Amino acid sequence: KTEGQLTVTNREAAYEVTVTANSGTYTYDGTEKSVSGFENETEQGIPVQANGQTYYVTGLTSEASGTDVADSVASIPVNGTAVVKDADGNDVTEQFNVKAINGALTINKREVTLQSANLEKEYDGTALVNGDTPLAVETGWADGEGATYSFTGSQTLVGNSANSFTYALNDGTDANNYTIRKTEGQLTVTNREAAYEV
Repeated sequence: KTEGQLTVTNREAAYEVTVTANSGTYTYDGTEKSVSGFENETEQGIPVQANGQTYYVTGLTSEASGTDVADSVASIPVNGTAVVKDADGNDVTEQFNVKAINGALTINKREVTLQSANLEKEYDGTALVNGDTPLAVETGWADGEGATYSFTGSQTLVGNSANSFTYALNDGTDANNYTIRKTEGQLTVTNREAAYEV
C-alpha cells in the first residue's frame, strides 16, 4: 500500500471580495451621532462569498462620530489588515484580495420655522405693535437651543404692514446646524365702527 499526496497550491489569481463599511444619516439634534462596523457583520466577521462558499473577514475597523453638521464625514477610512478565514476557522488570507468601500457619517441641518403673529385692532391713533405677543409658530430647535426675538413692525393708520422681526441665536446655538425659515405675519388697523365725534 502506497499513499499519494493531496496538494493544494495558492491560486494564480486571488479571490476578489469586497466589504462595505456602514454609513449613517441623521438630522442634527444636539446629541452625538456615530457609525461603525461593516454591513452584515457578525461575531465571526464580515461574511463574503467565493466559489459558492462563505468566508469571514476580520481585522478591519471603521468608525466615526460627531454632533454638528460640520462633523459629517464623507468618507470614513477603513483601518487595519484584513484576515480571511473559512467556515472552519482556517486562515486563508493569502487566497483573497479584500477591497473595502468606505462608509459615511452624514448629519443634516435641522429645519426651524419661525412666524410672527397676525394682529389686528381698530384705529385709535396709537401704533399697533407686536409687544409681548409670542411667535405664532416656533418649531424645530434642538433641546436647550433657540433664539431671542426683536419685533420692529408698527402700524398706526388704517391699513396693514408686516409684523417684522429679527432674531439673534442664543449662546450654544450654531446657525450652521439649522435651516431657518422665517415668515412675518401682518399688523392690520381697521376703521372704527363708530367715528370719533369732535
